[in-house]
Amino acid sequence: MNFGRSAFAQPHERTPEERDLVRRLDIFLMTFGCVSQVIKYLDQQNISNAYVSGMKEDLALNGNELNYFTTYFSVAYCIMLIPSQIIMTYVRPSYWLSGLEICWGIITGLIALTHSAKQVYILRVFLGLCESSAWPGMMTLFMHWYTPSELAKRMGFYHSCQAIGSMMSGALQVAIINTLHDANGLAGWRWLFIINGVMTVAWGALGFFLLPDLPNYVNPRAFWFKKGHEKLAMERLERHGRAEPKKITWAGARRTIVNWVTYFIAIMYIATVLAPWGYAYFNLFLKSLKNPDGTPVWSTSQVNAIPIAGSAINVVFVWVWAILSDLLRTRWILIIAQAVIGLVPCIAMSIWTSHPDTTPLATAYASYFISYLTLGTAPLIMAWLSDLLPQDPEARTLIVGVAIATYYAVSAWSQVLVWPAVQAPYYKYGWQSSIALWILVIIMTSVLRYIDLKFLLPKREEFRATLIIGAEPTSPQLTDTELDPEEDSSTAKSPAIVTQA
Repeated sequence: MNFGRSAFAQPHERTPEERDLVRRLDIFLMTFGCVSQVIKYLDQQNISNAYVSGMKEDLALNGNELNYFTTYFSVAYCIMLIPSQIIMTYVRPSYWLSGLEICWGIITGLIALTHSAKQVYILRVFLGLCESSAWPGMMTLFMHWYTPSELAKRMGFYHSCQAIGSMMSGALQVAIINTLHDANGLAGWRWLFIINGVMTVAWGALGFFLLPDLPNYVNPRAFWFKKGHEKLAMERLERHGRAEPKKITWAGARRTIVNWVTYFIAIMYIATVLAPWGYAYFNLFLKSLKNPDGTPVWSTSQVNAIPIAGSAINVVFVWVWAILSDLLRTRWILIIAQAVIGLVPCIAMSIWTSHPDTTPLATAYASYFISYLTLGTAPLIMAWLSDLLPQDPEARTLIVGVAIATYYAVSAWSQVLVWPAVQAPYYKYGWQSSIALWILVIIMTSVLRYIDLKFLLPKREEFRATLIIGAEPTSPQLTDTELDPEEDSSTAKSPAIVTQA
Protein backbone atom coordinates (compact mmCIF):
# COMPACT_ATOMS: atom_id res chain seq x y z
CA MET A 1 0.00 0.00 0.00
CA ASN A 2 1.39 3.36 -1.00
CA PHE A 3 -0.37 6.36 0.52
CA GLY A 4 1.62 8.73 -1.68
CA ARG A 5 0.02 7.37 -4.84
CA SER A 6 -3.58 6.90 -3.65
CA ALA A 7 -6.15 6.63 -6.40
CA PHE A 8 -8.01 9.79 -5.40
CA ALA A 9 -4.92 11.91 -4.64
CA GLN A 10 -3.54 11.22 -8.11
CA PRO A 11 -6.56 10.55 -10.38
CA HIS A 12 -6.37 8.49 -13.53
CA GLU A 13 -5.48 10.16 -16.80
CA ARG A 14 -8.85 9.44 -18.35
CA THR A 15 -10.23 10.85 -21.54
CA PRO A 16 -13.69 12.47 -21.55
CA GLU A 17 -14.95 9.39 -23.41
CA GLU A 18 -13.79 7.07 -20.64
CA ARG A 19 -15.31 9.25 -17.94
CA ASP A 20 -18.55 9.22 -19.92
CA LEU A 21 -18.48 5.41 -20.10
CA VAL A 22 -17.97 5.03 -16.34
CA ARG A 23 -20.71 7.58 -15.67
CA ARG A 24 -23.15 5.66 -17.85
CA LEU A 25 -22.21 2.37 -16.20
CA ASP A 26 -22.95 3.94 -12.82
CA ILE A 27 -26.28 5.37 -13.93
CA PHE A 28 -27.61 2.25 -15.65
CA LEU A 29 -25.72 -0.88 -14.55
CA MET A 30 -25.30 0.18 -10.92
CA THR A 31 -28.82 1.56 -10.61
CA PHE A 32 -30.37 -1.63 -11.95
CA GLY A 33 -28.24 -3.79 -9.65
CA CYS A 34 -28.85 -1.72 -6.52
CA VAL A 35 -32.63 -1.45 -6.95
CA SER A 36 -32.78 -5.17 -7.77
CA GLN A 37 -30.88 -5.91 -4.56
CA VAL A 38 -33.31 -3.86 -2.46
CA ILE A 39 -36.31 -5.55 -4.11
CA LYS A 40 -34.69 -8.98 -3.69
CA TYR A 41 -34.27 -8.36 0.01
CA LEU A 42 -37.89 -7.21 0.30
CA ASP A 43 -39.01 -10.39 -1.44
CA GLN A 44 -36.92 -12.49 0.96
CA GLN A 45 -38.17 -10.69 4.07
CA ASN A 46 -41.85 -10.62 3.21
CA ILE A 47 -42.45 -14.24 4.25
CA SER A 48 -41.68 -13.35 7.88
CA ASN A 49 -43.81 -10.20 7.76
CA ALA A 50 -46.69 -12.09 6.20
CA TYR A 51 -46.40 -14.87 8.80
CA VAL A 52 -47.09 -12.47 11.70
CA SER A 53 -49.73 -10.55 9.71
CA GLY A 54 -52.37 -13.24 9.18
CA MET A 55 -50.67 -15.86 7.02
CA LYS A 56 -50.13 -18.14 10.03
CA GLU A 57 -53.83 -18.25 10.82
CA ASP A 58 -55.14 -18.34 7.23
CA LEU A 59 -52.94 -21.29 6.24
CA ALA A 60 -53.17 -23.03 9.65
CA LEU A 61 -49.42 -22.95 10.22
CA ASN A 62 -49.10 -24.41 13.71
CA GLY A 63 -45.62 -25.96 13.63
CA ASN A 64 -42.20 -25.08 12.26
CA GLU A 65 -43.47 -24.17 8.79
CA LEU A 66 -41.81 -20.77 8.86
CA ASN A 67 -38.43 -22.42 9.46
CA TYR A 68 -39.10 -24.83 6.61
CA PHE A 69 -39.99 -21.91 4.30
CA THR A 70 -36.46 -20.60 4.89
CA THR A 71 -34.86 -24.04 4.63
CA TYR A 72 -36.44 -24.89 1.26
CA PHE A 73 -35.43 -21.48 -0.10
CA SER A 74 -31.84 -21.75 1.15
CA VAL A 75 -31.28 -25.28 -0.16
CA ALA A 76 -32.53 -24.34 -3.63
CA TYR A 77 -30.51 -21.11 -3.55
CA CYS A 78 -27.36 -23.07 -2.72
CA ILE A 79 -27.96 -25.72 -5.41
CA MET A 80 -28.43 -23.21 -8.24
CA LEU A 81 -25.60 -20.80 -7.47
CA ILE A 82 -22.76 -22.44 -9.39
CA PRO A 83 -24.91 -23.58 -12.37
CA SER A 84 -26.24 -20.02 -12.64
CA GLN A 85 -22.71 -18.62 -12.81
CA ILE A 86 -21.84 -21.08 -15.57
CA ILE A 87 -25.02 -20.43 -17.57
CA MET A 88 -24.37 -16.67 -17.42
CA THR A 89 -21.23 -17.19 -19.51
CA TYR A 90 -23.30 -18.83 -22.27
CA VAL A 91 -26.52 -16.78 -22.08
CA ARG A 92 -26.52 -12.98 -22.22
CA PRO A 93 -26.68 -11.61 -18.64
CA SER A 94 -29.44 -9.24 -19.78
CA TYR A 95 -31.51 -12.32 -20.67
CA TRP A 96 -30.47 -14.53 -17.77
CA LEU A 97 -30.47 -12.10 -14.83
CA SER A 98 -33.49 -10.12 -16.01
CA GLY A 99 -35.44 -13.24 -16.97
CA LEU A 100 -34.86 -14.85 -13.60
CA GLU A 101 -35.86 -11.64 -11.81
CA ILE A 102 -39.13 -11.63 -13.72
CA CYS A 103 -39.61 -15.30 -12.82
CA TRP A 104 -39.06 -14.76 -9.12
CA GLY A 105 -41.40 -11.77 -9.22
CA ILE A 106 -44.15 -13.97 -10.69
CA ILE A 107 -43.45 -16.66 -8.09
CA THR A 108 -43.60 -14.08 -5.31
CA GLY A 109 -47.03 -12.98 -6.54
CA LEU A 110 -48.24 -16.59 -6.74
CA ILE A 111 -47.64 -17.04 -3.01
CA ALA A 112 -50.65 -14.75 -2.53
CA LEU A 113 -52.80 -17.53 -4.02
CA THR A 114 -51.62 -20.32 -1.74
CA HIS A 115 -53.88 -22.14 0.72
CA SER A 116 -51.48 -24.61 2.32
CA ALA A 117 -47.92 -24.86 3.56
CA LYS A 118 -47.05 -27.44 0.88
CA GLN A 119 -47.91 -24.98 -1.87
CA VAL A 120 -45.65 -22.39 -0.24
CA TYR A 121 -42.83 -24.95 0.05
CA ILE A 122 -42.94 -25.59 -3.70
CA LEU A 123 -42.94 -21.90 -4.57
CA ARG A 124 -40.13 -21.17 -2.12
CA VAL A 125 -37.96 -23.79 -3.83
CA PHE A 126 -38.44 -22.13 -7.23
CA LEU A 127 -37.93 -18.72 -5.62
CA GLY A 128 -34.54 -19.83 -4.27
CA LEU A 129 -33.53 -21.25 -7.66
CA CYS A 130 -34.29 -17.94 -9.38
CA GLU A 131 -32.91 -15.52 -6.80
CA SER A 132 -29.57 -17.34 -6.57
CA SER A 133 -28.39 -15.58 -9.73
CA ALA A 134 -28.69 -12.01 -8.49
CA TRP A 135 -25.85 -11.21 -6.04
CA PRO A 136 -23.06 -13.34 -7.58
CA GLY A 137 -24.17 -12.44 -11.11
CA MET A 138 -23.95 -8.71 -10.49
CA MET A 139 -20.62 -9.02 -8.66
CA THR A 140 -19.24 -10.89 -11.67
CA LEU A 141 -20.45 -8.18 -14.07
CA PHE A 142 -18.80 -5.48 -11.96
CA MET A 143 -15.48 -7.35 -12.27
CA HIS A 144 -15.77 -7.23 -16.07
CA TRP A 145 -16.68 -3.55 -16.39
CA TYR A 146 -14.83 -1.66 -13.64
CA THR A 147 -11.09 -1.15 -13.14
CA PRO A 148 -9.28 -1.90 -9.84
CA SER A 149 -9.53 1.68 -8.55
CA GLU A 150 -13.27 1.75 -9.32
CA LEU A 151 -14.36 -1.73 -8.29
CA ALA A 152 -14.57 -1.89 -4.49
CA LYS A 153 -16.68 1.28 -4.25
CA ARG A 154 -19.27 -0.12 -6.66
CA MET A 155 -19.31 -3.50 -4.97
CA GLY A 156 -19.67 -1.77 -1.61
CA PHE A 157 -22.59 0.39 -2.73
CA TYR A 158 -24.30 -2.65 -4.23
CA HIS A 159 -23.71 -4.79 -1.13
CA SER A 160 -25.01 -2.06 1.19
CA CYS A 161 -28.39 -2.28 -0.50
CA GLN A 162 -29.06 -5.38 1.60
CA ALA A 163 -29.02 -3.22 4.72
CA ILE A 164 -31.02 -0.50 2.96
CA GLY A 165 -33.61 -3.12 2.04
CA SER A 166 -33.70 -4.26 5.66
CA MET A 167 -34.33 -0.71 6.85
CA MET A 168 -37.10 -0.19 4.29
CA SER A 169 -38.80 -3.56 4.54
CA GLY A 170 -40.58 -3.17 7.86
CA ALA A 171 -42.18 0.19 7.11
CA LEU A 172 -43.06 -0.72 3.53
CA GLN A 173 -44.60 -4.06 4.42
CA VAL A 174 -46.62 -2.60 7.29
CA ALA A 175 -47.93 0.19 5.03
CA ILE A 176 -49.06 -2.32 2.38
CA ILE A 177 -50.75 -4.61 4.89
CA ASN A 178 -52.53 -1.81 6.75
CA THR A 179 -53.65 0.03 3.62
CA LEU A 180 -54.90 -2.89 1.51
CA HIS A 181 -56.17 -5.35 4.11
CA ASP A 182 -59.51 -6.85 2.91
CA ALA A 183 -59.37 -4.83 -0.31
CA ASN A 184 -61.22 -6.85 -2.95
CA GLY A 185 -61.67 -9.58 -0.36
CA LEU A 186 -57.93 -10.30 -0.03
CA ALA A 187 -56.06 -10.33 3.27
CA GLY A 188 -53.31 -7.78 3.75
CA TRP A 189 -50.55 -10.40 3.71
CA ARG A 190 -51.72 -11.59 0.28
CA TRP A 191 -51.52 -8.02 -1.06
CA LEU A 192 -47.99 -7.93 0.34
CA PHE A 193 -46.88 -10.65 -2.07
CA ILE A 194 -48.84 -9.18 -4.98
CA ILE A 195 -47.31 -5.71 -4.63
CA ASN A 196 -43.80 -7.10 -4.16
CA GLY A 197 -44.28 -9.35 -7.17
CA VAL A 198 -45.43 -6.50 -9.42
CA MET A 199 -42.46 -4.36 -8.35
CA THR A 200 -40.06 -7.20 -9.10
CA VAL A 201 -41.49 -8.04 -12.53
CA ALA A 202 -41.57 -4.38 -13.59
CA TRP A 203 -37.99 -3.73 -12.57
CA GLY A 204 -36.75 -7.03 -13.96
CA ALA A 205 -38.16 -6.17 -17.38
CA LEU A 206 -36.02 -3.02 -17.43
CA GLY A 207 -32.94 -5.20 -17.15
CA PHE A 208 -33.31 -6.23 -20.80
CA PHE A 209 -32.35 -2.63 -21.66
CA LEU A 210 -30.23 -1.50 -18.69
CA LEU A 211 -27.74 -4.37 -18.38
CA PRO A 212 -24.82 -3.95 -20.82
CA ASP A 213 -23.93 -7.68 -20.87
CA LEU A 214 -20.15 -8.07 -21.41
CA PRO A 215 -17.44 -5.79 -22.84
CA ASN A 216 -16.81 -8.24 -25.70
CA TYR A 217 -20.49 -9.09 -26.17
CA VAL A 218 -22.45 -5.87 -25.64
CA ASN A 219 -26.23 -5.85 -25.28
CA PRO A 220 -27.67 -4.44 -28.54
CA ARG A 221 -30.77 -3.28 -26.62
CA ALA A 222 -28.71 -1.12 -24.24
CA PHE A 223 -29.85 2.22 -25.70
CA TRP A 224 -27.51 4.14 -23.39
CA PHE A 225 -24.35 2.44 -24.68
CA LYS A 226 -22.65 4.78 -27.16
CA LYS A 227 -20.82 3.72 -30.29
CA GLY A 228 -17.16 3.27 -29.46
CA HIS A 229 -17.77 2.34 -25.80
CA GLU A 230 -17.36 -1.35 -26.56
CA LYS A 231 -13.84 -0.81 -27.92
CA LEU A 232 -13.02 1.51 -25.03
CA ALA A 233 -14.23 -1.07 -22.49
CA MET A 234 -11.98 -3.71 -24.03
CA GLU A 235 -9.04 -1.28 -23.96
CA ARG A 236 -9.68 -0.68 -20.25
CA LEU A 237 -9.46 -4.42 -19.61
CA GLU A 238 -6.19 -4.67 -21.53
CA ARG A 239 -4.71 -1.60 -19.89
CA HIS A 240 -5.23 -3.14 -16.43
CA GLY A 241 -4.00 -6.60 -17.40
CA ARG A 242 -7.52 -8.09 -17.45
CA ALA A 243 -8.52 -10.91 -19.79
CA GLU A 244 -11.78 -10.56 -21.69
CA PRO A 245 -14.82 -12.55 -20.45
CA LYS A 246 -14.95 -16.16 -21.61
CA LYS A 247 -17.36 -19.08 -21.52
CA ILE A 248 -16.60 -21.50 -18.72
CA THR A 249 -15.04 -24.72 -20.00
CA TRP A 250 -14.01 -28.01 -18.39
CA ALA A 251 -10.42 -26.83 -18.56
CA GLY A 252 -11.41 -23.65 -16.69
CA ALA A 253 -13.30 -25.69 -14.09
CA ARG A 254 -10.31 -27.99 -13.51
CA ARG A 255 -8.03 -24.97 -13.28
CA THR A 256 -10.33 -23.49 -10.62
CA ILE A 257 -10.39 -26.71 -8.59
CA VAL A 258 -6.61 -26.87 -8.28
CA ASN A 259 -6.19 -23.13 -7.64
CA TRP A 260 -5.31 -22.16 -4.07
CA VAL A 261 -7.26 -18.94 -4.42
CA THR A 262 -10.54 -20.88 -4.70
CA TYR A 263 -10.24 -22.28 -1.20
CA PHE A 264 -8.77 -19.21 0.41
CA ILE A 265 -11.50 -16.93 -0.93
CA ALA A 266 -14.26 -19.40 -0.01
CA ILE A 267 -13.01 -19.89 3.55
CA MET A 268 -12.39 -16.17 4.06
CA TYR A 269 -15.84 -15.28 2.72
CA ILE A 270 -17.58 -17.82 4.96
CA ALA A 271 -15.57 -16.80 8.02
CA THR A 272 -16.07 -13.06 7.56
CA VAL A 273 -19.84 -13.48 7.14
CA LEU A 274 -20.28 -15.87 10.08
CA ALA A 275 -17.83 -14.19 12.50
CA PRO A 276 -19.95 -11.08 13.23
CA TRP A 277 -23.23 -13.02 13.10
CA GLY A 278 -24.07 -12.18 16.70
CA TYR A 279 -25.37 -8.81 15.48
CA ALA A 280 -28.32 -10.63 13.87
CA TYR A 281 -29.63 -11.44 17.36
CA PHE A 282 -29.50 -7.89 18.70
CA ASN A 283 -33.30 -7.89 18.90
CA LEU A 284 -33.30 -11.06 21.04
CA PHE A 285 -30.88 -9.36 23.44
CA LEU A 286 -33.13 -6.30 23.67
CA LYS A 287 -36.22 -8.46 24.18
CA SER A 288 -34.56 -10.37 27.02
CA LEU A 289 -33.90 -7.29 29.14
CA LYS A 290 -36.25 -6.86 32.10
CA ASN A 291 -36.86 -4.14 34.67
CA PRO A 292 -36.65 -5.03 38.39
CA ASP A 293 -40.44 -5.49 38.45
CA GLY A 294 -40.26 -8.00 35.60
CA THR A 295 -41.61 -5.72 32.86
CA PRO A 296 -39.72 -5.44 29.55
CA VAL A 297 -37.14 -2.66 29.30
CA TRP A 298 -38.03 -2.13 25.64
CA SER A 299 -41.42 -2.28 23.95
CA THR A 300 -41.99 -4.50 20.91
CA SER A 301 -41.75 -1.53 18.55
CA GLN A 302 -38.51 -0.40 20.21
CA VAL A 303 -37.05 -3.91 19.95
CA ASN A 304 -37.68 -3.74 16.20
CA ALA A 305 -36.60 -0.11 15.81
CA ILE A 306 -33.30 0.02 17.72
CA PRO A 307 -31.46 -2.41 15.38
CA ILE A 308 -32.33 -0.08 12.49
CA ALA A 309 -29.61 2.22 13.86
CA GLY A 310 -27.23 -0.71 13.51
CA SER A 311 -28.32 -1.17 9.90
CA ALA A 312 -27.57 2.51 9.27
CA ILE A 313 -24.08 2.03 10.73
CA ASN A 314 -23.72 -1.00 8.46
CA VAL A 315 -24.57 1.02 5.34
CA VAL A 316 -22.18 3.85 6.21
CA PHE A 317 -19.24 1.61 7.03
CA VAL A 318 -19.66 -0.67 4.04
CA TRP A 319 -19.23 2.52 2.01
CA VAL A 320 -16.31 3.69 4.17
CA TRP A 321 -14.38 0.42 3.83
CA ALA A 322 -15.04 0.22 0.09
CA ILE A 323 -14.01 3.82 -0.57
CA LEU A 324 -10.86 3.40 1.53
CA SER A 325 -10.03 0.25 -0.39
CA ASP A 326 -10.01 2.07 -3.72
CA LEU A 327 -8.50 5.22 -2.22
CA LEU A 328 -5.59 3.43 -0.54
CA ARG A 329 -5.52 0.75 -3.25
CA THR A 330 -5.46 -2.20 -0.88
CA ARG A 331 -7.90 -4.95 0.06
CA TRP A 332 -6.11 -7.27 2.47
CA ILE A 333 -5.11 -4.64 5.03
CA LEU A 334 -8.70 -3.45 5.42
CA ILE A 335 -9.99 -7.02 5.74
CA ILE A 336 -7.55 -7.58 8.61
CA ALA A 337 -8.54 -4.21 10.11
CA GLN A 338 -12.18 -5.29 10.22
CA ALA A 339 -11.17 -8.61 11.77
CA VAL A 340 -9.22 -6.83 14.52
CA ILE A 341 -12.18 -4.53 15.22
CA GLY A 342 -14.48 -7.57 15.18
CA LEU A 343 -12.46 -9.25 17.92
CA VAL A 344 -13.29 -6.43 20.35
CA PRO A 345 -17.06 -7.02 20.68
CA CYS A 346 -16.59 -10.80 20.55
CA ILE A 347 -14.16 -10.77 23.47
CA ALA A 348 -16.33 -8.29 25.37
CA MET A 349 -19.49 -10.35 24.84
CA SER A 350 -17.70 -13.55 25.85
CA ILE A 351 -16.96 -11.87 29.18
CA TRP A 352 -20.47 -10.41 29.51
CA THR A 353 -22.28 -13.69 28.79
CA SER A 354 -20.09 -15.48 31.37
CA HIS A 355 -20.36 -12.77 34.04
CA PRO A 356 -23.52 -10.73 33.31
CA ASP A 357 -23.94 -9.62 36.91
CA THR A 358 -20.47 -8.08 37.22
CA THR A 359 -20.03 -6.77 33.67
CA PRO A 360 -21.75 -3.46 32.79
CA LEU A 361 -24.77 -3.79 30.53
CA ALA A 362 -23.32 -0.96 28.46
CA THR A 363 -20.64 -3.42 27.34
CA ALA A 364 -23.27 -5.51 25.58
CA TYR A 365 -24.96 -2.50 23.96
CA ALA A 366 -21.63 -1.17 22.67
CA SER A 367 -20.56 -4.61 21.43
CA TYR A 368 -23.66 -5.13 19.33
CA PHE A 369 -23.30 -1.73 17.68
CA ILE A 370 -19.55 -2.18 17.09
CA SER A 371 -20.30 -5.48 15.33
CA TYR A 372 -22.05 -3.53 12.58
CA LEU A 373 -18.71 -1.87 11.72
CA THR A 374 -17.31 -5.18 10.45
CA LEU A 375 -19.89 -6.09 7.81
CA GLY A 376 -17.96 -4.60 4.89
CA THR A 377 -15.66 -7.53 4.12
CA ALA A 378 -17.59 -9.16 1.24
CA PRO A 379 -17.02 -6.36 -1.33
CA LEU A 380 -13.32 -6.23 -0.42
CA ILE A 381 -12.90 -10.00 -0.77
CA MET A 382 -14.60 -10.02 -4.18
CA ALA A 383 -12.58 -7.00 -5.34
CA TRP A 384 -9.40 -8.72 -4.15
CA LEU A 385 -10.40 -11.84 -6.09
CA SER A 386 -10.61 -9.69 -9.23
CA ASP A 387 -7.14 -8.31 -8.49
CA LEU A 388 -5.62 -11.74 -7.81
CA LEU A 389 -6.82 -13.45 -11.00
CA PRO A 390 -7.24 -10.76 -13.68
CA GLN A 391 -6.06 -13.20 -16.33
CA ASP A 392 -8.63 -15.91 -15.53
CA PRO A 393 -12.27 -14.72 -15.80
CA GLU A 394 -13.50 -18.34 -15.81
CA ALA A 395 -11.97 -19.02 -12.40
CA ARG A 396 -13.25 -15.71 -10.98
CA THR A 397 -16.80 -16.46 -12.06
CA LEU A 398 -16.72 -19.96 -10.57
CA ILE A 399 -15.02 -18.90 -7.34
CA VAL A 400 -17.76 -16.34 -6.64
CA GLY A 401 -20.36 -19.10 -6.99
CA VAL A 402 -18.35 -21.61 -4.94
CA ALA A 403 -17.79 -19.15 -2.07
CA ILE A 404 -21.44 -18.16 -1.74
CA ALA A 405 -22.79 -21.70 -2.24
CA THR A 406 -20.42 -23.06 0.40
CA TYR A 407 -21.46 -20.31 2.79
CA TYR A 408 -25.13 -21.24 2.43
CA ALA A 409 -24.28 -24.92 2.91
CA VAL A 410 -22.37 -24.19 6.13
CA SER A 411 -24.76 -21.60 7.59
CA ALA A 412 -27.77 -23.87 7.07
CA TRP A 413 -26.71 -26.04 10.01
CA SER A 414 -24.00 -24.15 11.88
CA GLN A 415 -26.06 -21.21 13.07
CA VAL A 416 -28.60 -23.41 14.82
CA LEU A 417 -25.79 -25.07 16.75
CA VAL A 418 -23.74 -21.96 17.51
CA TRP A 419 -26.53 -19.45 18.13
CA PRO A 420 -29.50 -21.47 19.49
CA ALA A 421 -32.43 -19.21 20.32
CA VAL A 422 -33.02 -20.98 23.63
CA GLN A 423 -29.66 -19.69 24.90
CA ALA A 424 -30.27 -16.05 23.95
CA PRO A 425 -28.71 -13.75 24.95
CA TYR A 426 -26.23 -15.85 26.97
CA TYR A 427 -24.86 -17.97 24.15
CA LYS A 428 -22.55 -20.74 25.35
CA TYR A 429 -20.29 -20.91 22.32
CA GLY A 430 -21.46 -18.15 19.94
CA TRP A 431 -19.07 -15.33 20.74
CA GLN A 432 -16.15 -17.68 21.36
CA SER A 433 -16.63 -19.24 17.91
CA SER A 434 -16.65 -15.74 16.45
CA ILE A 435 -13.27 -15.05 18.06
CA ALA A 436 -11.89 -18.18 16.41
CA LEU A 437 -13.32 -17.18 13.03
CA TRP A 438 -11.88 -13.67 13.16
CA ILE A 439 -8.44 -15.10 14.04
CA LEU A 440 -8.82 -17.51 11.10
CA VAL A 441 -9.58 -14.53 8.84
CA ILE A 442 -6.43 -12.73 9.94
CA ILE A 443 -4.29 -15.82 9.33
CA MET A 444 -5.87 -16.73 5.98
CA THR A 445 -5.65 -13.15 4.70
CA SER A 446 -1.98 -12.85 5.67
CA VAL A 447 -1.10 -16.19 4.07
CA LEU A 448 -3.00 -15.32 0.89
CA ARG A 449 -1.12 -12.03 0.71
CA TYR A 450 2.15 -13.97 0.91
CA ILE A 451 1.00 -16.38 -1.80
CA ASP A 452 -0.02 -13.41 -3.93
CA LEU A 453 3.40 -11.79 -3.76
CA LYS A 454 5.33 -15.05 -4.09
CA PHE A 455 3.36 -16.88 -6.78
CA LEU A 456 0.44 -14.92 -8.25
CA LEU A 457 2.11 -11.57 -8.96
CA PRO A 458 4.67 -13.06 -11.38
CA LYS A 459 1.85 -14.74 -13.31
CA ARG A 460 -0.03 -11.43 -13.57
CA GLU A 461 3.10 -9.68 -14.83
CA GLU A 462 3.64 -12.41 -17.40
CA PHE A 463 0.07 -12.12 -18.63
CA ARG A 464 0.29 -8.32 -18.74
CA ALA A 465 3.39 -8.63 -20.92
CA THR A 466 1.53 -10.81 -23.43
CA LEU A 467 -1.13 -8.09 -23.75
CA ILE A 468 1.42 -5.37 -24.41
CA ILE A 469 4.25 -6.95 -26.44
CA GLY A 470 3.69 -6.36 -30.12
CA ALA A 471 0.49 -4.38 -29.60
CA GLU A 472 0.07 -0.88 -30.92
CA PRO A 473 -1.59 1.21 -28.19
CA THR A 474 -4.81 2.86 -29.24
CA SER A 475 -6.02 4.30 -25.94
CA PRO A 476 -4.68 6.38 -23.05
CA GLN A 477 -1.92 4.19 -21.68
CA LEU A 478 -1.21 2.98 -18.19
CA THR A 479 0.60 5.53 -16.10
CA ASP A 480 2.05 4.70 -12.71
CA THR A 481 -1.10 6.10 -11.08
CA GLU A 482 -3.19 3.44 -12.81
CA LEU A 483 -1.31 0.35 -11.69
CA ASP A 484 -3.40 -2.35 -10.07
CA PRO A 485 -3.88 -2.13 -6.30
CA GLU A 486 -0.85 -3.12 -4.22
CA GLU A 487 1.48 -3.28 -7.26
CA ASP A 488 3.92 -0.38 -7.35
CA SER A 489 5.70 0.91 -10.36
CA SER A 490 8.79 -1.13 -9.63
CA THR A 491 6.92 -4.37 -10.45
CA ALA A 492 5.37 -3.13 -13.69
CA LYS A 493 6.75 -3.94 -17.10
CA SER A 494 8.36 -0.87 -18.64
CA PRO A 495 6.41 -1.16 -21.92
CA ALA A 496 3.22 -0.48 -19.95
CA ILE A 497 4.30 3.06 -19.10
CA VAL A 498 3.96 5.13 -22.21
CA THR A 499 2.40 8.39 -23.18
CA GLN A 500 -0.65 9.09 -25.24
CA ALA A 501 0.08 9.87 -28.86
